[in-house]
Amino acid sequence: MEIHPIRTESDYKAALRSVSAYFDDEPVPGSPDGDRFEILLALVEAYEAKHHPIDLPDPIEAIKFRMDQAGLTPKDLVPVIGRLNRVYEILNRKRPLTLNMIWNLHKKLGIPADCLIQPQEISKRA
Repeated sequence: MEIHPIRTESDYKAALRSVSAYFDDEPVPGSPDGDRFEILLALVEAYEAKHHPIDLPDPIEAIKFRMDQAGLTPKDLVPVIGRLNRVYEILNRKRPLTLNMIWNLHKKLGIPADCLIQPQEISKRA
């Protein structure tokens, strides 16, 4: 099993080619091929986390995405955020999320807190 650290973009591409062969016919865990697959995946994930990080989504877009996923309307967010006009202010970027709102959105809708606590752009239009 000849595996080495991924140091360059060409190493990364070679590792992706190696690991992609296993996706069509995933090896048995604990077998030599299964161990190779797990190690290659760990190396690829570590390299991607360092060199190709994925930014967290905008907090309001994350809320809208979760609403779309769960088939929620702004009215459904009243118990989580507050009165309906407050929900619209949040969704239209007229008002920032409060810590209590962030906690409720995380706890009740499962939106990651680290996504919700990011700075958000507030619209200047009244």
